[in-house]
Amino acid sequence: MFSNPWIYILFIGIAIIFGLSWYAYRLLKQVNVQMEKQKVLEIKKQQALKVHDKKVIDSIVIIVRAMKEEQCDFAEGCWRLCVLLDSLKLSENLSTHFPAIFELYNAIKHMPILEKRKELEKKERMKLDLERMKIEAKLANNIKNDLEQLHQYALERISMLIR
Repeated sequence: MFSNPWIYILFIGIAIIFGLSWYAYRLLKQVNVQMEKQKVLEIKKQQALKVHDKKVIDSIVIIVRAMKEEQCDFAEGCWRLCVLLDSLKLSENLSTHFPAIFELYNAIKHMPILEKRKELEKKERMKLDLERMKIEAKLANNIKNDLEQLHQYALERISMLIR
């Protein structure tokens, strides 16, 4: 029926092209499915980061208010705030925005707390307390300014994270 070999070659070529096209279509479909999965995972990751940051920022607001109302001294408050600020996932370089808070934290973070503080001799504790109070007094006005800015920042972040 088909005596010309070129017709066989043509049919084989068409079959190969069809087969490769089908294979390429399947691969593109897999890539699209994989990209959709990645988008969904990224959205879930961002939502989880927002939930984490919202909890942290809620805690920051509470500590800032306590410090402003003098229910929490500057040393303890700055220590807690710095730890919380460093744990935020969606914010960076906050130490440059609130330098006095971080300066106090960096000046006292070497000081022992809780049980290790109790193990110190009274004279040593008094020496560390005096050092801490001097630093607090020196930075008090700047810390108050940072607290106002941090409070505003936290409220803005909360409204952004709720969206």
